[in-house]
Amino acid sequence: MIPDHKLDVSGLSCPLPMLRAKKALATLTSGQTLEVIATDPAAPTDFEAFCRQTGNVLVESGQTDDGKFRLVLRRK
Repeated sequence: MIPDHKLDVSGLSCPLPMLRAKKALATLTSGQTLEVIATDPAAPTDFEAFCRQTGNVLVESGQTDDGKFRLVLRRK
């Protein structure tokens, strides 16, 4: 999947990745996707909870070859 927008929050710890993603999602229209690259070990769990609470969809969640977390969110 090729995301509509990308956000690299590598090196940032909670809650900064979530806050930056929330701000980025606010600029998207419904149905658009945002790829988030993160290094915070809590990112997959945090983004899953964030999507559940906000109604956005966590489309993909995994790790890149260099060990970073790649999460793709779809705006509600």
